[in-house]
Amino acid sequence: MATVYDFEALDIAGRPVALAQFKGRPLLIVNTASACGFTPQFAGLEQLHQTYGARGLVVLGFPCNQFGRQDPGSNDEIGAFCQKNYGVSFPMMAKIDVNGDGAHPLYQWLTREAPGLLGTKAIKWNFTKFLVGRDGQVRKRYAPTDKPESLGQDIEAALAA
Repeated sequence: MATVYDFEALDIAGRPVALAQFKGRPLLIVNTASACGFTPQFAGLEQLHQTYGARGLVVLGFPCNQFGRQDPGSNDEIGAFCQKNYGVSFPMMAKIDVNGDGAHPLYQWLTREAPGLLGTKAIKWNFTKFLVGRDGQVRKRYAPTDKPESLGQDIEAALAA
């Protein structure tokens, strides 16, 4: 059985990142966008990173332009936007697709492991979140409307496991 640690992605600067480097740490994986109604969630995600990062949580942002073309910029532009406007210091990854034939293998796996409402595998919109436990398995999937500040109890449980 695969775990999140079996995957690799590119960081926002285009360097390969083996997710195995986070082995034993809970992950919050989020598909992000810079020009979305949910974009202010970057502040909440940064707060989770600040609050729980020292205890092991890793927040990973994956920009995606598949929903309303709300993240059309280059990786450099996206990284600068996140830093300047929200002080993002958690790892931002290179822009990817999360749906369709070109979906990143990580997102193919995430959506298989934690289908959405009524068993749908597709990501419905920006800021869909996946909480992965220390064992590398998906614990929970959250809708874009689930604000980062509402995830504390689940993150505490993932950290305690």
